[in-house]
Amino acid sequence: MPRRVALYARVSTTDQHVEPQLHALRQYAEARGLELASEYVDHGVSGAKGRRPALDRLLGDARRRRFDVLACTKLDRLARSVHHLTSLGRELEALGIDLVVLDQSIDTSTPAGRLLFHVLGSIAEFERDLIRERTRVGMRAAKRRGARLGRPGVTVDRLALVQGIREGASVSALARRLGVARSTVRKLVADEVAKKVSLTQPCDRAA
Repeated sequence: MPRRVALYARVSTTDQHVEPQLHALRQYAEARGLELASEYVDHGVSGAKGRRPALDRLLGDARRRRFDVLACTKLDRLARSVHHLTSLGRELEALGIDLVVLDQSIDTSTPAGRLLFHVLGSIAEFERDLIRERTRVGMRAAKRRGARLGRPGVTVDRLALVQGIREGASVSALARRLGVARSTVRKLVADEVAKKVSLTQPCDRAA
């Protein structure tokens, strides 16, 4: 039986045409004697977006083993970054699906194609390590300058909080009234209770 191929094409804006990509991909499938399983097209979708309707359907069908080869014209049509590309490549490899990229002459069914993916994966890992190291260096430098790191403190209307507590308002109602998360309300209520307890405790007298 001929191997089944899925074609993926994408254009970033609605005034661009996807037909040149599909034409090249159909010619490739015909020349290789591949059976066309399906065509997936994201029209007017930026490559920077992590979720794309047609690509999501393609990956779902890949997991159902509905095709054996995935073909696209360029790497940037398929993946938004090197890390995204290598993640896709690893998943396709685990599913037993070959990736073909026409303009870059990539074919993971060949040793050279698989080697290229390993190289790309190493570059992606190196890039992530550099980003982590720069982040650590930046945080250390910020601490030396006395900068406060982490999330900013939450400021709320204390009078509204106390009034709500006296009224017996629920945590959810207080969260909506103050515009904060329920976990924040619970912490604020606990702080108010602790303050009242400390004020009502008798002071120790010297013997």
